[in-house]
Amino acid sequence: MKQFMDENFLLQTKTAQILYHDYAENMPIYDYHCHISAKDIYEDRKFDSITDLWLVEGHFGDHYKWRAMRNNGVDEKYITGDASKKDKFLKWAETIPYTIGNPLYHWTHLELKKYFGITEPFSLKNAEQCYDKMNEILKTLTARKIIKNSNVDTICTTDDPVDDLKYHKLLKEDKSFDVHVYPSFRPDKVINIDWSSYVPYIKQLSQVVGYQIDGIKSLEKALKERIEYFHTNNCRVSDHALDVVMYENSTEEEIDLIIKKALNNEKLNNEEIAKYRGHIIVFLGKQYHRLGWVQQYHIKALRNNSNRMMSLIGPDTGFDSINDGQIAKPLSRILDALDSTDELPKTILYSLNPGDNELLATLAFCFAESGVPGKMQLGSAWWFLDQKDGMEKQIQALSNLGLLSRFIGMLTDSRSFLSYTRHEYFRRVLCNKLGDLIENGEYPNDIEFVGNIVKDICFNNAKKYFDSSR
Repeated sequence: MKQFMDENFLLQTKTAQILYHDYAENMPIYDYHCHISAKDIYEDRKFDSITDLWLVEGHFGDHYKWRAMRNNGVDEKYITGDASKKDKFLKWAETIPYTIGNPLYHWTHLELKKYFGITEPFSLKNAEQCYDKMNEILKTLTARKIIKNSNVDTICTTDDPVDDLKYHKLLKEDKSFDVHVYPSFRPDKVINIDWSSYVPYIKQLSQVVGYQIDGIKSLEKALKERIEYFHTNNCRVSDHALDVVMYENSTEEEIDLIIKKALNNEKLNNEEIAKYRGHIIVFLGKQYHRLGWVQQYHIKALRNNSNRMMSLIGPDTGFDSINDGQIAKPLSRILDALDSTDELPKTILYSLNPGDNELLATLAFCFAESGVPGKMQLGSAWWFLDQKDGMEKQIQALSNLGLLSRFIGMLTDSRSFLSYTRHEYFRRVLCNKLGDLIENGEYPNDIEFVGNIVKDICFNNAKKYFDSSR
């Protein structure tokens, strides 16, 4: 019987262990998509309680843990409610032993070990002791110390087009912190014309740019200005939540009328929504290409499923799920619309539905570009899929249908400063897979060459991919 989560956790062969410990383990982290706060980084935030850092702070917390606690029958007051911080911590300790087989069990114990030196299994039995020890150690930790201790080279936050990027500017000027913190451009509120927030958001965007947005020309002018503003503040990546992929051919005159109709609070039909979304996505893609950016498409999330809980505690609180539906044809048309004018930027495609790995891989690699290794990427296992099984399936699909060696690797997609252990988790899974290929005689036993591929996937590929235009 193997020891519980020892130094060779998930590494089933001697070759896998060599690849991980000699090549992967100490590589820096390029976290190119996350939701942590640039303000917290700049102010070098100290956390009052491990509960604030690990579980919840208002509604800005760990949705993974919240979902597990709800499924374990924990009352909402111990999750997003008004229970004490210690009681919330104890309810998580009560839940964790029941997460057997869930990645939460592994993530939790990786975080306990790396940041707090706790190696014994976590449960109610030792929860009080852990709470006191973690809070004591937390007195010596700050946001920046956690980042530095995690060997992070670069962080890309998620930022709205109307954001003034104040804290990114301050971080750029702060020579005492050498980790790169870059913004990402997230224009979902502009793309989703059918959202109730669309009209208020366009008014807000109008205020930021200083003129009224009343049609397609003024909207495109505003978006171009905001993209260029982000570019001057070191942004080189965008992110789109394409929960439903839609595209219909359109003319500029049609889009102008659709915008005016929406701003007049008139209801749009599905064809109008598809025409608008497709037009704006393609317009944005051309701007990204012009500036050498990378675009990310996150596809097939079905959000805020429980109207009851939505009314009680609001959106983005752990009531999202995997979506289904057809994406191949509309996504192909979007990519082809950009490629047909040679304005397709580097693109990363993610789906929350595990059945889409092969679809996205085969579609993406239709749009490869001469002289640009790995231009089109099958994104890492995302959200509900960033667990061992999901990672293995993504790696296998990419290996079967593309070039795993050109993969840009893992990201945290997290709101927590402790989530950098997900890179460790991924690296162990990756090394185990490549170790198996060598051990099974499916690839030559050239450890140095494969080890360098491991280094590339862990960090080097992402560094080149995102920083080539800086």
